[in-house]
Amino acid sequence: MSSSPQDAAIALTRFGLGARPGEIATVAPDPRGWLTEQIRPAGAPVPAGEFETTEERVESWHAYQAEARDARQVRRESGQPARQPASMPTQAEENPQAQAAFDARRRSRRNLVQDTAQEFLARAKLGATTEAGFAERWALFWANAFTASATRFQTAVFVGQYEREAIRPHVFGRFEDLALAAERHPAMLLYLDQAQSVGPNSMAGERRQAGLNENLAREILELHTVGSDGGYTQADVTEFARALTGWSVPNARELGGGARPRRAARRMAPAMPEDGFIFRAAIHEPGERTVLGRTYAQAGAAQGEAILTDLANRPETARRLSRRIAQHFVSDDPAEGLVGRLEAAWTGSRGDLSAVARALVQAPESWAPAATKVKTPYEFIVSSHRAFGRQPERPQPLQQALIQMGQPAFAAPSPEGWPDTAADWAGPDALVKRLNWAKAAGDMAGDVDAVALADAALGERLTPRTRQFVSRAESRAEAITLFLMSPEFQRR
Repeated sequence: MSSSPQDAAIALTRFGLGARPGEIATVAPDPRGWLTEQIRPAGAPVPAGEFETTEERVESWHAYQAEARDARQVRRESGQPARQPASMPTQAEENPQAQAAFDARRRSRRNLVQDTAQEFLARAKLGATTEAGFAERWALFWANAFTASATRFQTAVFVGQYEREAIRPHVFGRFEDLALAAERHPAMLLYLDQAQSVGPNSMAGERRQAGLNENLAREILELHTVGSDGGYTQADVTEFARALTGWSVPNARELGGGARPRRAARRMAPAMPEDGFIFRAAIHEPGERTVLGRTYAQAGAAQGEAILTDLANRPETARRLSRRIAQHFVSDDPAEGLVGRLEAAWTGSRGDLSAVARALVQAPESWAPAATKVKTPYEFIVSSHRAFGRQPERPQPLQQALIQMGQPAFAAPSPEGWPDTAADWAGPDALVKRLNWAKAAGDMAGDVDAVALADAALGERLTPRTRQFVSRAESRAEAITLFLMSPEFQRR
């Protein structure tokens, strides 16, 4: 397929996160080849930095919880309330032990929060500088499709590791492997309360009268695989939830700390944790499970894995997620021909996401000249940095800007993830917030030639009308603001 003069800009702005200075000229000889070269078995690039692994973060999380328990115990023993506003005076000055316990807990919590903020900054830096913009956008799409949100502190602790270890390595592999890695990760298990789910007829359930939690099973069916119109019933949700009992996160004792386990616990002790996942046989609901008409007799963790694998390979999953890919990359209302091409690639390869990505790149519908997708706030900020040839340097201004624009870091409002249509991001208030950020960027841009900036960032997608507006601005700062708020830059 021959390339048009616009194709290099489309490759960088629609498939990627925007053009850096000189990048359109680099990509122009073979835009489709540039995209295809990024589809690699190793997955998407990982943000740079010295960060804890998931297993290390599990240990840090338990250390924080231990310090929190110590602080509560010291408070009780000293007669202080377990909770009180930080602004209120306490008896800590008269109780050095209580103050030390409180300080240790606060320090651990601050460290965990700061680590997550640095993870997000590293991700934004990667987005602003990467030469593999398509691989980065593809990874962000799947991280959003399998949302584990930092709106809950226990999830926020793990969300950086989740994206680095469970999502990015699998985004160009088989979908079933991506799904299994995502659902087993501590971020997802804690976010959807799976670690609290106990089979009522399991060894522990009969003793503790504990209950089943259906959150993970429901979201896998509704959001991660077949979808709400995929033909499942409430009975399927319950059966799947029973099969998933035992999927959990190791506790401090299983990591080598804490008191010696009781004899029954030692007898049922799970294997050493791998990537933060552990299976607890003592809380797994015994028996066969039937989901969507198929019966699963597998024992233990394999039962939930077998159901998830089948769900990942169902035609309803291929159809639903193919449409969602088309909606994300091309249009809120994608052409049925494009959806059909992606679905055919999915089913023909048994869920090989590299085949789906190649089908997206090769589909003629993907290269329609009209830019209809509105950038999310994160995409807007990252693409702006790319246009300037810069990268964000500190987490706080980045996080504050995203909060003001309605897309706080790692914190999608629900398991559905961030919305992905123009109506969600192009309202009057949202545009005012973007304008404020664009003005601040223009004020700090210095001696930048706004016309040259617009030409380099948009190439053939820059219309003569916008170019004229930018060239006639009364100041450099105003010219840059006009460029950043132009329809060509706001859309992809």
